[in-house]
Amino acid sequence: MAALACGLAAGLVHPPFGFLPGLLAYGVIMRLGDAAPGGRSAFLRGWVAGVGYFAVSVWWVTEAFLVEAETFGWMAPFALILLSGGLAVFWGLALLAYRTAAPGGPWRVFVFAGALSLLEWARGTVFTGFPWNLPGESWAAGTPPSQAAAFVGAYGLTWITVLLGSVAGLVLDPVPRRDRLAAAAAGLLGLSGLYGAGAWWLAHAASEPAPALRVRIVQANIDQKKKWRPENLNQIFADYVGLTTRRTAQAPDVVIWPEGALPAVINDLIAPGSPYAADLLAAMRPGQTLMMGANRAEPSTLGEVRYFNSLIAFRREDAGLRVSAIYDKHRLVPFGEYVPLGDFATVIGLRSLAHMPEDFSAGPTPAPIHPAGLPAAQPLICYEALFPRLASRSWGGGSGRPTWIINVSNDAWFGATSGPWQHLNLTSYRAIEEGLPIVRATPTGVSAVIDGHGRIIKGARLGLGESGVIDAWLPNRLHATPYSRVGDRLFACMLLVSSLILGAIRWRRSDSNS
Repeated sequence: MAALACGLAAGLVHPPFGFLPGLLAYGVIMRLGDAAPGGRSAFLRGWVAGVGYFAVSVWWVTEAFLVEAETFGWMAPFALILLSGGLAVFWGLALLAYRTAAPGGPWRVFVFAGALSLLEWARGTVFTGFPWNLPGESWAAGTPPSQAAAFVGAYGLTWITVLLGSVAGLVLDPVPRRDRLAAAAAGLLGLSGLYGAGAWWLAHAASEPAPALRVRIVQANIDQKKKWRPENLNQIFADYVGLTTRRTAQAPDVVIWPEGALPAVINDLIAPGSPYAADLLAAMRPGQTLMMGANRAEPSTLGEVRYFNSLIAFRREDAGLRVSAIYDKHRLVPFGEYVPLGDFATVIGLRSLAHMPEDFSAGPTPAPIHPAGLPAAQPLICYEALFPRLASRSWGGGSGRPTWIINVSNDAWFGATSGPWQHLNLTSYRAIEEGLPIVRATPTGVSAVIDGHGRIIKGARLGLGESGVIDAWLPNRLHATPYSRVGDRLFACMLLVSSLILGAIRWRRSDSNS
């Protein structure tokens, strides 16, 4: 029960809960590993703690299966059990590795931080990866502690966060009171340093003047349960168009609709002679760009049709609407947009949640797009915003660093749960890591304009269940952050430090026994 309680407490640190004392749970988990009689017990304790952590973190996944409860509802409890239990394996392996190393003394906190952060990196990488709610992303984005991600990224901040939380375990060690006080003082000093360095970065990070770009985010508050009913298409389209054409003193240069905004394949809606295409043209002023999250179809060389989850930039010109850029989602959601081992899964009756004739196909490796008349932008569609460095790996290959990030998402799948708030927080970490502003559009919330420090611009947020628009100037981008230059190399150095300390502990132990 202690392991489960620790996992629950650590999970409750993440937004929207913000239970910061839960960070102390990492110290108790470390001590549970110390006390485990063997590797099997250590794995089980780590796994149970992980179950608690991920049950809090991903319980919202059940909402996606209840959108069409008559078809997918039976899967909801199994999805939560399998997802939280499967992800918890990484925590079990982390505590197993720590127990196998069996370090002793106060320096063991570095070994535990290395083991857990390494396995969290693995969780975000293997089997397509699912880096939802990394421990380093426990801090609310935009706060001073979160700014460490500009230097070491979310994985490096995970190492720091677990290290600081683990120091609490030293206070419980059966050592002289002076040593326990020293451990507490070291933890407070480290926490103060994290806050102080972050505050300095917020005050002194250099930025570049932003282009004069007025953006409008459209949030029409379309409930996912109603969206895919054919009879609702006209009303949904009218809602988006009405918000797009809302009059303001300063007309927007670019309008952004969320992921999969319309319940239809975009090819049909913009075909010549389509009334939707005519209405869309009328809704836009000359020179204006609409960036729409859309499902599109593309014939393959084999005569089949492939479907893509895309962001499409439409620009109104004298001759009509022109597609000036297309981005196809690269990192797809397993079981949401495609089913792994698709042929076998089809035989046993499994299919993705996508409302398409076939599963989506993956687009190429993310790279910036260059819509006509707009600064270079890096799209990240929904799930892609979870992955540190997913897109920025391509920027050094000749495509150049973009001016901003566009994140379109469909968090309507997750209803009024913690999921949309956590997704907003995780997305904001990509702004901190890269020093780039993010413009985020969702159909039901939370939509926002986020600066390069991960802070939401004042007045530029629409919460859950709200309908309206956000009109804002594009924030400045920061100069390239240390993390944007070196990636996870500093995190690798942290793991090396953990390894060296483990080696020193074992050498001292063997030396004293000889």
